[in-house]
Amino acid sequence: MARHIDPNLNRKLRWPLLLTHMGLVAERVVRAWWPLWSVLFVGLALPMLGVQDLVAVEWIWAVGAVLLALVVWAVWRGVRQFHWPSRDEALDRLDGSLKGNPIQAAMDTPAVGAQDAASMAVWQAHQARMMDRLNGAKPVEPDLKVSRADPFALRYVALLALSVAFLFGSFGRVQSVTNIGVGGPDLAQGPSWEGWLSPPSYTRLPTIYLNDITAENLEAPEGALITLRMYGEVGALSVEENISGRVLTPELAQDTAQDFDVVQAGRLAINGPNGRAWQIAMLPDQSPEIQRTGDIEVAYDGAALIPFAAQDDFGVEYGEARIVLALDEVDRRYGRALEPESRAAIKVPLPMPVAGSRVDFKENMGGNFSLHPWANLPVRLEMSVTDGRGQVARTEPELITLPGRRFFDPLAAAVIEQRQALLWNRENVDTISMLLRAISHRPNEIFRKPEQRKSLRDVLKKIEELAEGGISDEQQEELAEALWELAIELEEGDLQDALERLQRAQERLEEAMKNGASDQEIAELMQELREATRDYMRELARQNRQNEEPGEPMDPENMIELSQDDIQRMMDRIQELMEQGRMAEAQEALRQLQEMMENMEFTQGQGGQTPGEQAMDDLSETLRDQQELSDEAFQDLQEQFNPGNRQDGREPGQQQGEGEPGNQRGDGREGADGQGQGQDGLEQSLADRQRALRQELNRQRRGLPGQGTEAGRRSAEALEDADRAMDGAEEALRDGDLAEAIDQQSEAMEALRDGMRALGEAMAQQREQRDGQQGFAEGQDGGEQRDPLGRNQGTTGRSDTDEGLLQGEDVYRRAEELLGEIRRRSGEAERPEVERDYLDRLLERF
Repeated sequence: MARHIDPNLNRKLRWPLLLTHMGLVAERVVRAWWPLWSVLFVGLALPMLGVQDLVAVEWIWAVGAVLLALVVWAVWRGVRQFHWPSRDEALDRLDGSLKGNPIQAAMDTPAVGAQDAASMAVWQAHQARMMDRLNGAKPVEPDLKVSRADPFALRYVALLALSVAFLFGSFGRVQSVTNIGVGGPDLAQGPSWEGWLSPPSYTRLPTIYLNDITAENLEAPEGALITLRMYGEVGALSVEENISGRVLTPELAQDTAQDFDVVQAGRLAINGPNGRAWQIAMLPDQSPEIQRTGDIEVAYDGAALIPFAAQDDFGVEYGEARIVLALDEVDRRYGRALEPESRAAIKVPLPMPVAGSRVDFKENMGGNFSLHPWANLPVRLEMSVTDGRGQVARTEPELITLPGRRFFDPLAAAVIEQRQALLWNRENVDTISMLLRAISHRPNEIFRKPEQRKSLRDVLKKIEELAEGGISDEQQEELAEALWELAIELEEGDLQDALERLQRAQERLEEAMKNGASDQEIAELMQELREATRDYMRELARQNRQNEEPGEPMDPENMIELSQDDIQRMMDRIQELMEQGRMAEAQEALRQLQEMMENMEFTQGQGGQTPGEQAMDDLSETLRDQQELSDEAFQDLQEQFNPGNRQDGREPGQQQGEGEPGNQRGDGREGADGQGQGQDGLEQSLADRQRALRQELNRQRRGLPGQGTEAGRRSAEALEDADRAMDGAEEALRDGDLAEAIDQQSEAMEALRDGMRALGEAMAQQREQRDGQQGFAEGQDGGEQRDPLGRNQGTTGRSDTDEGLLQGEDVYRRAEELLGEIRRRSGEAERPEVERDYLDRLLERF
């Protein structure tokens, strides 16, 4: 008997109760009838997949009988288990989902105390509270899980079979089941056929099942494969077509298995019972296109970016650039008077988009041809791309100068010229020997270091020894490599010496102005001058503090005080003049800067560094050392996957700078770069250097300014985190786990940056407390204070800034260079799959 519900209560529960009731119905339908539709799914999937065409008719009758029996059983089971849920059952389920069963409470009546006013007041309050709870009543979701009744998940197997049938089968195949009769499969079934149109794989178009195509017009890409299969009596069905270009004889037209390509538009017909015909329009595969775009960009080290654009209707598969020497354009004087030795053309694979579309794209071919004998000589460049059909498009041979590194030091340029003469024709060896002896006639005047003079003498001796018996190919390459290393040493000098680096940067920039270097080369030389100036000023300040006697006064008459901002403004002015083409004024400004730098001294006080600034410099140096150590660990990790392809020029197991003169640290630090020289393994050597770097950080952590302030506390905590990360990196290096070591080193660098930022805030707070309302010290601009990384600290001492460290287009140029290098490496098939997968993920992300 149904329970009576108060009208007010009925209005509150109308929709929650109705939806709960419907959920109960769905729940019981699913539990009672899931076997029935599982059997029906399988019964429909099998004929859609054409299973009946692959087995004997006896099997078809057997499977049909089994499926029919299962349907009868499923119907009987469903009728037996299913019963319609009552309204009271829905009411109980809804009441059970609410706290305190408020529906039952609202329908109750008091058993005792109906005459007592106080008892009735309590009862009414209880009823009101229960009615309030009913305001939040929501329908109860049905429980549609039948895993207990179906522990083997047969329902999912049936659903999977039906899904596969919808994807790869056809409703047209089902009708073949109805043709099976007692007269035998051939007589009942009669002739039938199947056909597929498969576009070429490079088009990425789906295959078409011709039995499902009822339209008379059909489009097919050029080269599409048509597959026809005819069943039944031979000759009952025949094919008529003029799209393949073949000669169709009567015997060939009745062939039961036919495969042919679409090479032209035309008509395709299957003649006979249940035959069909289509008018096929062929979509021609257009040839690809490629053209050079933009100017060739050449970096200071000779790395070049050659832009190009390519298009194809279905996408370019691959491309290649071919470079040959333009002998008719070469200046044949001096070392090129002889005929050049035969050399193969330079072939460079063109970078292809990894994640994007290859239908229409622009890319940059990257490469460094500085070591090639044709570097900086006229060549003809031809680019080609190939599509999936094998069609090739080429650019017209373009006369360009093969990009290569330019040497601005006169002696280095002369050595490179003789290197090219040797590679042009080894019979130039006598002339090369004579010229090198003439170049080094007065060694004390042209060589900056005795080591450079010795290197040239050794190379010259080897050239003269080999010239007597003839030079082989291996010896020619060996001599060319020795001359290249000598030219690099003469050009760059010992970059570990800050003063020499500054002088070399100034000289090279001046030579670049005189020799008409490109804007990009001048910009990179200018950046090198900025870095060399910063390192020189830091070194000069450090030596000044070490040599200065306590309490010794400075002589203001012999001292020129320059701030970092003053020098920055002067170099900005020099770069601005060069960009405007006013080279004479730029050279004069550079000469003035050189004179000021030669006469510059640092003072201890307003012109010197405070303990906090010294601490910031030391932490900056530690951060740079950690970055270099992490870079070396990454190079060693690459060496594991790609042996012999190191980017830093070191042999496996050799530390950076090992065996190079003038590479020892002289800044009073604890020699992080000098640790581990006696270790057998590279990971062990890196671990020792990591330990030394951690010890240096521990020394710097003692006596940091800002103690007792919130910023000082945060700085100490960040540096403590850096110490723990360095310890983890050292342990990982000793275990040979380079990947984990790199992760730990990244955490250490991030913690160092956090500590430096917090230390800058602590120093700013100390200045404010010391100076009060007077601002910064006289002669200083608080808004122009810079941290050791060259960023504006602002008035709060924070290192955050909206000013980019790379200004103008340099940011985008550098980003383009990195992206081009990643794409180049990802296209090299000889690299390990693990490394190429990592590069592909980088391209997808950026």
